[in-house]
Amino acid sequence: MPGKKIEGLIRSHLTSVQTYQPVDPPEVLAERAGISPESIVKLNGNENPYGPSPKAAEAVYNADLHIYPDPFQRRLRAALSDYTGFDEANIIAGAGSDELIDLLFRLFIEPGDVILDCEPTFAMYAFCARVAGGELRLIQRDELFEIDLQAVRDAIDDTTKIIFISSPNNPTGNMASEAQVRALLDTGLVVVVDEAYYEFSGETAADLIQEYDNLVVLRTMSKWAGLAGLRIGYGIMDDALVNHIIDIKSPYNVNVAAEAAALASLEDSEYLLGNVKSIVDDREEMFSALEEIDGVKPWPSQGNYILCQLDGPEKAGDMVSQLADKGIFVRNFGSDRLTDCFRVAIGTPDENTAFLNAVRETSQ
Repeated sequence: MPGKKIEGLIRSHLTSVQTYQPVDPPEVLAERAGISPESIVKLNGNENPYGPSPKAAEAVYNADLHIYPDPFQRRLRAALSDYTGFDEANIIAGAGSDELIDLLFRLFIEPGDVILDCEPTFAMYAFCARVAGGELRLIQRDELFEIDLQAVRDAIDDTTKIIFISSPNNPTGNMASEAQVRALLDTGLVVVVDEAYYEFSGETAADLIQEYDNLVVLRTMSKWAGLAGLRIGYGIMDDALVNHIIDIKSPYNVNVAAEAAALASLEDSEYLLGNVKSIVDDREEMFSALEEIDGVKPWPSQGNYILCQLDGPEKAGDMVSQLADKGIFVRNFGSDRLTDCFRVAIGTPDENTAFLNAVRETSQ
């Protein structure tokens, strides 16, 4: 058929790219479980169970949706400057931090360039690396999921451009120390520290921006501000790098609704950070409760989630399936290191209770 010839025009490395595996929306999960969407307990996406600030919803309703957004994001960058304490010249926003990951690959990666990724970690880095045509080099974390600095150093050669790390690491929940980040920065490569869960940990590498122009810190409004559905994130980095990203990004990449919601959220940060504190408190309670369940090992976490390790892949798979049958959805992984694990997000107190009761029943 004539249409089949189009396949030959596609960039060769994209014809069989391994895609990112997203989580399904509530209506799909509900249909799978045979219950109403309102009845499911969705703990597989690390979403904020309390949702956005009411002021954010009001701001979206009143936004001038018929007007293009500011391509230079002036109001938003100024508000982010007030929130973070960094100069707006060091800040750039994107349609989620995922877009900024993609833009960094566009800026730095040419075919054959190597990206180092310390796994297990967030799968978006590997996905964007493959799409960009770079060579992904996976460095295994140690038995405690810490970064193996020597293994990273050994993997570096003349083709290496970027090192990605997540802190807190998703899905293991542990932080990269300042010493580890400095050691990576001292390689001279671009080091991207993804701080999507910064508000839940309170620890940041961003202060090192003043010392290292090769550091990029990414953050998001999805988790602490409950704006996952609007796609809004930002990066903190050297001002020259910000300007290069402005040059290559889509002019109107942050839509009017997302910008309005972000501005309102930043103005209402006290309310939102109160919700963050509740989630952190509930995380510690859930961790303690999971420790009491035979056959379940929770890993300490600085995010809004906990990685749970079971006695083998079969038990983990059975647990995830049986929870889903009860309308409770958690995240399992295809990574070899995590086949015996699942990740659970912290929900509302009622959702957390339902999850814990179901795990206890399933573990008997």
